[in-house]
Amino acid sequence: MIMDFLELSKSRYSVRGYSSRPVPEDLLGKVLESARVAPSAVNKQPWKFVVVRSEEAKSRLRGCYDREWFATAPLYIVVCGDHFASWKRPADGKDHCDIDVAIATEHITLAAASLGLGTCWVCNFDVPSCKGVLGLSDEWEPCVIIPIGFPASESVPQKNRKDLSEIVSYI
Repeated sequence: MIMDFLELSKSRYSVRGYSSRPVPEDLLGKVLESARVAPSAVNKQPWKFVVVRSEEAKSRLRGCYDREWFATAPLYIVVCGDHFASWKRPADGKDHCDIDVAIATEHITLAAASLGLGTCWVCNFDVPSCKGVLGLSDEWEPCVIIPIGFPASESVPQKNRKDLSEIVSYI
């Protein structure tokens, strides 16, 4: 079934409970390819994607964000950014690393949703500990941990979104 983009965007939600069913390699490959082709400022691509799937690494990563639901994910993708390599806007020096990482992360979550997989943005984690777990060098910052897998439940939470009239203005 082909899903249009608006339908996909509306159907994607933060999954906080995963089945034990493993993520097939072909689906993981499609998700990662979607991240690879994401746009970035001046095409700098200041990102790295660390797939955490060994039991030992998952256990150590779970220590960075100790939540029961988080531990149910069969694998994780940690999206890392390189602030030294990212583009800085000349007018004011604004670093676009976090923007670029967010775009790639959203490509991951939408690609996963299109394939029947669930994800959740996790940003509230112990960054120094995560960096150590992943063995990252100084230039890399772990920005987002994305648990990924098949949702444990078919129940979709209600989304509360502001009306367009509250967030859009025309001049």
